[in-house]
Amino acid sequence: MPILNSIISLVNSRRLSQINHFKAHPEDVQKEQLMELVKKANATELGKKYDFASIKTIKDYQERVPVHKYEQTEALIERVKHGEKNVLWPGEIKWFAKSSGTTSSKSKFIPVSKESLECCHFRGGKDVLAIYNELYPENEMFRGKGLTLGGSQQLNQYNNDTFYGDLSAILIGNLPFWVDFIRTPDQSIALMDKWEEKLIKMTEATLNENVTSLTGVPSWFLVLIKHLLAHTGKQNLLEIWPKLELFIHGGINFDPYREQYQKLIPSDQMHYMETYNASEGFFAIQDDPSSHSMLLMLDYGIFYEFLPIDEWDKAHPKALTIEDVELETNYAIVISTNGGLWRYALGDTVKFTSKHPHKIVITGRTKHFINAFGEEVIIDNSDRAVKHACNRTNAVIKEYTAAPMYMSTDEKGRHQWIIEFEKKPDDLNLFAEELDKRLQEVNSDYEAKRYKNITLEAPKIEMARNNLFFDWLKKHGKLGGQNKVPRLSNNRDLMDELLQLNQNGAIN
Repeated sequence: MPILNSIISLVNSRRLSQINHFKAHPEDVQKEQLMELVKKANATELGKKYDFASIKTIKDYQERVPVHKYEQTEALIERVKHGEKNVLWPGEIKWFAKSSGTTSSKSKFIPVSKESLECCHFRGGKDVLAIYNELYPENEMFRGKGLTLGGSQQLNQYNNDTFYGDLSAILIGNLPFWVDFIRTPDQSIALMDKWEEKLIKMTEATLNENVTSLTGVPSWFLVLIKHLLAHTGKQNLLEIWPKLELFIHGGINFDPYREQYQKLIPSDQMHYMETYNASEGFFAIQDDPSSHSMLLMLDYGIFYEFLPIDEWDKAHPKALTIEDVELETNYAIVISTNGGLWRYALGDTVKFTSKHPHKIVITGRTKHFINAFGEEVIIDNSDRAVKHACNRTNAVIKEYTAAPMYMSTDEKGRHQWIIEFEKKPDDLNLFAEELDKRLQEVNSDYEAKRYKNITLEAPKIEMARNNLFFDWLKKHGKLGGQNKVPRLSNNRDLMDELLQLNQNGAIN
């Protein structure tokens, strides 16, 4: 083991022991997290409203504080943005992460306190490196630099004391000075807000660096990688960065992109680690390379609850703690955090693949699904079906989205898919058949609706022109490392817009 790695392992040993502790005692650690949160916030306006000072149990907390969505706490967040103190969290909150708006066109401003920066977001980043060093003690990642492809939105000043922007911009702006020595490019490029110009500058700034790790959303990193290869005339990324060994990815399912990355980075020594982090917090880390599941991080100042999907739209939903969750069941996440969010419905859905320790996979979004005919198709279903169809037809996808085609007087309903291929399938009809077949295998409700075409006809596949999804993001001002096109919609708004854009041609 290199001397540097030995030193890093020694430094990380205490933290790894803490991780092992919450693995062994998840219920106790989560209760401690909640009690610390309510104690810390008992003198805030919200804490006084719900008498946090007298809360002694999880049940007390659940009975007093209602589960709520962003719209129900927006007024309080606006007051905090205007500089009011002790509303949701003690003291002043100066940073607000502007969401990319994947659940609606309206932006959300998530408070980011000093505690959530230090104890959640930054701790999550450090834990990724600690876990990686433990998994691969002979690694040489720390001898080079990390390249992070974050959002393309500058920080904006809301008033004299508060700022907002992409979470990545907030994190980069608050990192200690010494991090500049182990990352590339510098802040002036990393925070650029014009995507096309940023691509050029990042290429120029990183070509001659010893890049050993990448961090970002897979779809956007593909754009950067292909730009690098086109600029240099190289065949793969290892010809540019021969010491590259790790891609830390998140934001979207990696499976549809895995084959492309393996071709662009052809090395058995290349490692991939998924993380689950969002504006609201850092939640989970893949700690076992043989499994796609991620370890739920239980000591980041976040108390977790989980709503069974049939509870989601109820006025008083019954939420479960980690003690009561079941495996392979779809749950919507509810969080209470050291950023001042209290029983906040995040909008993401997960299922547990293990309870000791608690491991999860992301299954989708509460607003990204198709259930126009009772089929209840979620993103996890569609991603698995697309991956299967690609494997059977030698296809590689870039992006896709799907939506319902409604019943008419002479036609039954069906799903319409628009798919942009990196490599087109050998047989598009076979691709559609295999996609449909796998959807029926992974979703019994869809299978029932497809039985003998009684309710649903076979899916209709539309071929997207090159760069269709890029053009849609550009049209909506969403170019950058944290934005993405919704995979599923329960209405036709997005689909109809994409079909029209597909017909009209490229945006200049």
